[in-house]
Amino acid sequence: MTDTICRENGVALFEVLTGFKNIAALMRTFEANNNSYETIMGYEESYGCMIGDHARDKDGIIAVQMLCEAVAFYKNQGLTLWDAMLQMYEKYGYYKEGIFTVTLEGADGAAKMKQIMDNLRENAPSKIGEYEVLTIRDYSDGRVKNIKSETEEIQDLPKSNLLYYELENDFWAAVRPSGTEPKIKFYIGVKGTSLEDAEQKAQELTKAAKKLIL
Repeated sequence: MTDTICRENGVALFEVLTGFKNIAALMRTFEANNNSYETIMGYEESYGCMIGDHARDKDGIIAVQMLCEAVAFYKNQGLTLWDAMLQMYEKYGYYKEGIFTVTLEGADGAAKMKQIMDNLRENAPSKIGEYEVLTIRDYSDGRVKNIKSETEEIQDLPKSNLLYYELENDFWAAVRPSGTEPKIKFYIGVKGTSLEDAEQKAQELTKAAKKLIL
């Protein structure tokens, strides 16, 4: 949803790897280029956000402050935060994301995770469930493969053991081994015509994604 919100409101959006150190590094790049961009907000998929550039890490204090400001803003309009969220869904689309993890402990688990990632790289799926894969970004070496045209290019991607699948209908999926736990993580994102439709599509894509690694 953030992609759509930024695009429709003329705001630049930058993707980085998970971790506020990566967001802060991007901010330093802006500063080194004569403040080419002003940082409005940064956040990561797990939790936490920062507003502005006074803190270079997740900042719970200002996050709560901004939440209270949003509550007051919408209350003056006779709306709750959930009312405002529904308005955003109606305007930008009913987006829903999900994650599932598989725990694989010990040396055997590490070998299994490597096997899963190797298999996904060697046998790139053309579909995940009923949804066609458009492109695959491999963050380990920067390769971006276009499935339709069967072409490949190298992009300057941040290095990580991560595979990202761009799917049709503005859907996506990604898989990576955890850097801190004996787990492999699979993320999915869908867009539906309603909350119920988005939930159903998320369940369908999650079920299909599990078949790739289980």
